[in-house]
Amino acid sequence: MRIFIFLMAFLASSAHALTPAQARAIATGDTDARIEALNRSVADADDKTAAFIQALADEAVKIAGDKVFVVKDGKGFDPLTGAETALPADAEDVISNNRMRGELDTALAALKLFSKDERQRAEAVKVLRNDSDESRLPLIEKAYAAEQNPQIKEQLGMVRAAVLLGSADKSRRLAAARLLAQSHNPSTQTLLIERLKVETEPDVKATLQATLRTVEASLAWGDKLGALFSGISLGSILLLVALGLAITYGLMGVINMAHGELMMIGAYATYVVQGLFQKYLPGAFDWYLVAALPVAFGASALMGALLERSVIRFLYGRPLETLLATWGISLMLQQLVRSVFGAQNVGVENPSWMSGGVVVMGNLQLPWNRIVIVGFAFSVLLAMALLIGRTRLGLFVRGVTQNRPIASCMGVNTARIDTYAFALGSGIAGLAGCALSQIGNVGPDLGQGYIVDSFMVVVLGGVGQLAGTVYAALGLGVLNKLLEGWAGAVLAKIAVLVFIIVFIQKRPQGLFAMKGRSAEA
Repeated sequence: MRIFIFLMAFLASSAHALTPAQARAIATGDTDARIEALNRSVADADDKTAAFIQALADEAVKIAGDKVFVVKDGKGFDPLTGAETALPADAEDVISNNRMRGELDTALAALKLFSKDERQRAEAVKVLRNDSDESRLPLIEKAYAAEQNPQIKEQLGMVRAAVLLGSADKSRRLAAARLLAQSHNPSTQTLLIERLKVETEPDVKATLQATLRTVEASLAWGDKLGALFSGISLGSILLLVALGLAITYGLMGVINMAHGELMMIGAYATYVVQGLFQKYLPGAFDWYLVAALPVAFGASALMGALLERSVIRFLYGRPLETLLATWGISLMLQQLVRSVFGAQNVGVENPSWMSGGVVVMGNLQLPWNRIVIVGFAFSVLLAMALLIGRTRLGLFVRGVTQNRPIASCMGVNTARIDTYAFALGSGIAGLAGCALSQIGNVGPDLGQGYIVDSFMVVVLGGVGQLAGTVYAALGLGVLNKLLEGWAGAVLAKIAVLVFIIVFIQKRPQGLFAMKGRSAEA
């Protein structure tokens, strides 16, 4: 347990040693008195004081009479010396209510401001943002003077200003109000509003109102940028999902209603690879996603090839029949997954390098998993464009889709190319499923939420046009997120659908029309 911090080096020269009276005052009495004693001890705490506060937070403290004991493994220790001591039979647990536990956590955070680890200091500043107790000011001032990291020092300065905002000194409140205008944290807005309710000095009140307007404007920009990033993130997911359809539907004319289930297969393949790494290669777990990518692509591509050879090859040129056939196949695949993995969703974990995010502003954090998916989507797009535009297979695919009889006359095995093309589109769907597994749970109905949107992207962008797919996916993603902030998720979805219907009525060929005689076919 963490409570054995008291076995560390003894106190720094500027700190005061924990006394028996302090230990009793923090551990016993009513909550207000305990908090007051805690704040006094934190202002000049030594290592033993920190260890004792940690023990209280861990509920590892007992009291008997006027003596306080720290407990570990059923044994008692003196919090002042760290020496083992007999634990009386009548020793009682020290109980802390929720308010006291919160104060203990805040006090520990304040003490971590002096940690050698920058991450611990940054975490401590985050905890203290919501604490405006002026008794913390000496400790915060001391930490602010000693801090060497410019970013942490700036954040600590905002915490210091928030504490000073509650000062009885008018000049301090004015200085704090002006300094807080540079803050981009939502908690600052709440702090200013609460202070305005009790502020009586007209000039301080005017400064607070001006600061509040500045902070609100800053937060509004954070919200707008957040909505834009969410739109790009959604657009990149739609792009991944629609890229496979750009081949199977856009180039081959097959309305594949089982496309969502091919994504689902890729997601479950990722789940299986995760389980294998957890069981056999736990030390390399952070790299399971790299291994899952080819597995997800291969599993979905293989299923796509089987579907093409067994069903789709007999339905080319009959789009309505491909729709009905693939819809039935989608139901079969869903039931197959339910039989193998169960009907409940399964969880796929992010590797550690995809956890967390980049803090851009106080109310804007860009998650690493979303950033990676955006980059991955454009990497797949680039690879697909090179494959279709620069390789022999891509030339054959384009030749067969544009004029099958002439391609066959020139020696192209059209049946084999059909299988390759359908397998490629299905494999890309598997990659989309692998990416989707990193932002949500994996279940039998995974693909159902994206199949309609992906068809809309392909139709809006222009059948068979990769550039149109990109513009349509990103455009719909950003438009949908912007409308959500204004009208809500349901109305936003309806508005986007109405927009697409009207657009297709006016421009049936989509954003990018096919060029040449094939456009008349």
